[in-house]
Amino acid sequence: MNPKMQRIIRNPSFLLLLLCLLEFSGHFPVEAAIKKYTFDIQVKNISRLCHAKPVVTVNGMFPGPTIYAREGDRVIVNVTNHAQYNMSIHWHGLKQYRNGWADGPAYITQCPIQTGHSYVYDFNVTGQRGTLWWHAHILWLRATVYGAIVIMPKPGQPFPFPQPHLETNIIFGEWWNGDIETLVNQANSLGSPPPTSDAHTINGKPGPLFPCSEKHTFALEVEAGKTYLLRIVNAALNDELFFGIAGHNMTVVEIDAVYIKPFTTKAILLGPGQTTNVLVKANRPPNRYFMAARPFMDAPVSIDNKTVTAILQYKGVPNTVLPIFPNLPAPNDTAFALNYNNKLRSLNTVNFPANVPLRIDRRLFYTIGLGMNPCPSCVNGTKLVASLNNVTFVMPKTALLQAHYFNMSGVFRTDFPDRPPKPFNFTGAPLTANLGTSIGTRLSRVEFNTTIELILQDTNLLTVESHPFHLHGYNFFVVGSGIGNFDPKKDPAKFNLVDPPERNTVGVPTGGWTAIRFRADNPGVWFMHCHLEVHTMWGLKMAFVVENGNTPENSVLPPPKDLPPC
Repeated sequence: MNPKMQRIIRNPSFLLLLLCLLEFSGHFPVEAAIKKYTFDIQVKNISRLCHAKPVVTVNGMFPGPTIYAREGDRVIVNVTNHAQYNMSIHWHGLKQYRNGWADGPAYITQCPIQTGHSYVYDFNVTGQRGTLWWHAHILWLRATVYGAIVIMPKPGQPFPFPQPHLETNIIFGEWWNGDIETLVNQANSLGSPPPTSDAHTINGKPGPLFPCSEKHTFALEVEAGKTYLLRIVNAALNDELFFGIAGHNMTVVEIDAVYIKPFTTKAILLGPGQTTNVLVKANRPPNRYFMAARPFMDAPVSIDNKTVTAILQYKGVPNTVLPIFPNLPAPNDTAFALNYNNKLRSLNTVNFPANVPLRIDRRLFYTIGLGMNPCPSCVNGTKLVASLNNVTFVMPKTALLQAHYFNMSGVFRTDFPDRPPKPFNFTGAPLTANLGTSIGTRLSRVEFNTTIELILQDTNLLTVESHPFHLHGYNFFVVGSGIGNFDPKKDPAKFNLVDPPERNTVGVPTGGWTAIRFRADNPGVWFMHCHLEVHTMWGLKMAFVVENGNTPENSVLPPPKDLPPC
């Protein structure tokens, strides 16, 4: 088989087209199907910046394989761990109704898969279609263990936007020249942050702006006049990223696997964990154009300002042509970030309604703080910590969902505070005190079907900073956000309760707040955490215990027989 044919067969759009043709011809059933995948966790030498190093991979691929499914399908993934680290996989954004056993965060819904052992993730894709992703959810292993999830609509249900000619995945990542776990352990022993990455990547490749990387560049060939769908995932560990294509506009049509009202922009912004689908029309003079991403950081901290590039190349243009570079927003362009996020609106149509909770049963207010705790063995006698409502979360030694399901005592408490114990001027002058930060495995207990409004408030403990928060098990509606302290008397009047964006990961602006609403109709234990890996490591996380409903259909499913032991 010639190389061109190999590239066509490996193209995600070709595979999806083949799937559709097979369904149409009767070779596959048009109703829900069972999609089976095998994930082999192993160490492989990967070369990116001038040298090769051993990294943890899935099936020897970096990034890992894409999961393809249709809305309504059952997906079965058999994961075997041959790496030296314990492992768990999270299917980021999949709601896992009643089935937290397949959600994946280590020591929250499962104990990790030990070296030499296997676990089968078995879940249904219900009421969701679009782009999500999967990644390791233990230690910092998602630096190399991640991949896309592409969920097509049910047969006969078209996209609510023009059908693209082809589509492709664009996955942002980060690359460290050293072993990431060694670097993290060294930093923890010193009480300091780990070093920033040596490069950002697109589909595992840093692009030609990095030395020794000429052959490590992702390229997308397009034909003039045709439209392409880019499924974009921010799998970076610690950076919000701007993305743009030189000379081309993008039409945003989906975020976090939820269709939105389309709008056109020259650049987009994604926090770690977020996904965005855009349409790009090849309507410029045939040439080579850079696709580029670089960090957004408007906090008074050091900026990891590394730019990664890929190439959008018109068919017939030789590789010797120098690509044109896009005009991306400045790294600290707060105005662009706020304006972009304000444009995100749910479709709110008959087929895709925005079922925003209008009556609220429980109102929560969580402050986000950074601080320092004593550490006699650390260099400066202190170590960095992070907290929600002044509580730094401590990971348990057994899975919280197992402890909840089997009524195990002593594993966690259910007294996580609904509000900060010590109110203060949250975004005023910088404070260096911890305000009595406590340490513990404290969860918030929620009755089934409770409607919740949660205000996430950034604070100036040590410094203000933006935070991308991810809630497992649910989507939520982002009904409002602002800069400064949330005003419970004035700000709710400005909430969007008609067509707010529906997400699974949301950014809390630097020195500001974000308001989300959701209905707690998925029983189980569900993690919520900052998706900046460094902050999660420091304790910026908590979990909700959502109780069972009154019927078996509203209760947690029994655990699978192969659930890993601790």
